[in-house]
Amino acid sequence: MQENALKESGGLSRRVLDASDLVLRCERHLLSSLMGLLIVLVLLNVVTRYGGFPLYWVDEASVYCVVWLTFIGASAMTRLRLDFAVTLLTDKLGARAVRVAKASASGGVLLLGLALLAMCWLWMDPAGIVRHGFDAKEFAAESFNFLYTERTQTLDWPTWVVQLILPIFALTLSVHALANLFEDLGLQPKRTHDEFHVANADAVN
Repeated sequence: MQENALKESGGLSRRVLDASDLVLRCERHLLSSLMGLLIVLVLLNVVTRYGGFPLYWVDEASVYCVVWLTFIGASAMTRLRLDFAVTLLTDKLGARAVRVAKASASGGVLLLGLALLAMCWLWMDPAGIVRHGFDAKEFAAESFNFLYTERTQTLDWPTWVVQLILPIFALTLSVHALANLFEDLGLQPKRTHDEFHVANADAVN
């Protein structure tokens, strides 16, 4: 029975790492696409301003592009273990204590991701908007949550579409943190991600 439990645990942890790798590949393509889009927007902004016919929506689009880049990049950096860490204490600890510290740090990131996911669920209240038949005005009148009625200033996009990056980030952060935790606990060997052309940081997390 214990052997079966170990096999199930190993299978679960392997599937989590596979899911994390899939998310990381998607994030890599998204980062490249958004960087290209940002360059185009900046150049378009320069050309139209010098030409005397500025497109004001370009500024807002650039800001949202940077916001999405920031959250997607932060998620990817978590899996690559390139997030910030203070190693003043762990540099003086033994190997076993360092493993415990790494696992604790990954567990803390996982708790943060899950807490953020729960907060996004309460804030966006998808069950509530469905219960009101996707009627944003009726939902806002009853809940005083105006997320689904607001629109961006110049692009005139629904605000909730732009802010979808928050629950997406919470979900991907949780998946990456769980994958890191399984590696730190020794349930799976640590994987490398050579396609990012970066070295894993030798830090607590």
